[in-house]
Amino acid sequence: MGMLIDGQWHDVWYDTASTGGSFVRQESAFRDRVTADGTSGFPAASGRYHLYVSLACPWAHRTLLFRTLKGLEDHISISVVHPLMLENGWTFQVDDGVIPDTVNGAVFLHEVYNAARSDYTGRVTTPVLWDMQNATIVNNESSEIIRMFNREFEGVGATGPDFCPTDLEEAIDDINAFVYSNVNDGVYKTGFATTQQAYELAVGRLFDALNQLEERLANQRYLVGERITEADWRLFATLLRFDPVYVGHFKCNLRRLVDYPNLWAYTRELYQVPGVAATVNFDHIKRHYYGSHGTINPTGVVPVGPEIDYSLPHGRG
Repeated sequence: MGMLIDGQWHDVWYDTASTGGSFVRQESAFRDRVTADGTSGFPAASGRYHLYVSLACPWAHRTLLFRTLKGLEDHISISVVHPLMLENGWTFQVDDGVIPDTVNGAVFLHEVYNAARSDYTGRVTTPVLWDMQNATIVNNESSEIIRMFNREFEGVGATGPDFCPTDLEEAIDDINAFVYSNVNDGVYKTGFATTQQAYELAVGRLFDALNQLEERLANQRYLVGERITEADWRLFATLLRFDPVYVGHFKCNLRRLVDYPNLWAYTRELYQVPGVAATVNFDHIKRHYYGSHGTINPTGVVPVGPEIDYSLPHGRG
């Protein structure tokens, strides 16, 4: 864990002392856009963009899902970091599942950020969308990258369904905002809280939200009606990690995902969509969380369980 300050790497944990023990996520710093017509300065093109991801990270997982579901594997290359994020942050140390940085030759991901902005100050996170022509970071905000992958690459080989149709966009944005604050980021607000009060507030909001989503999915197949949308994939990346890491490591333990009949079946259904399982690496997920957060799990011991079968019939239509 760490950050760059004026381009220099510092091994520092999140500051929760100034926020009463609450975790507050830093805004993503690189927010340019790839567009189909190129008016942004970053035109959609096959072979031009490179995606840096962690297989452990739910935010990066979103972008891997969309790269797969939109048929962009042959058009957008990737590098995969090592699952452990320790004193040097994300690295490309050789390990099963790691794909080295063949674009910038980086040993540490923070070198990629330095290559884009030599005086950068901020966290070094995944995903990162890199423009190989202009040698810079286009964007490191997952919600924006997946919308680009969904909309802007149709003319250069993208396939698959539209996960954010214009007639559903307002409803998708509304549920995304609720899920982001209370669930996607809610598990981190719970796990990174450093006071009892902050923890109990966060865990209460998390499970209130899960209860609402459980009820919602009792009456409709997906978050926005009867078709899979962007909102479902954004929620899926968190639900997939819930029982393997968030219940134990982040103390999100009022209930397990498998205790929610609708959410559990819904997660299995999405996992069973063709191509999705290949984007999931539970070894990286568990090793990252249990091995990287020394303030939460000082021993670094990774639990063997739980045993979960995501291939069980989901029974949702």
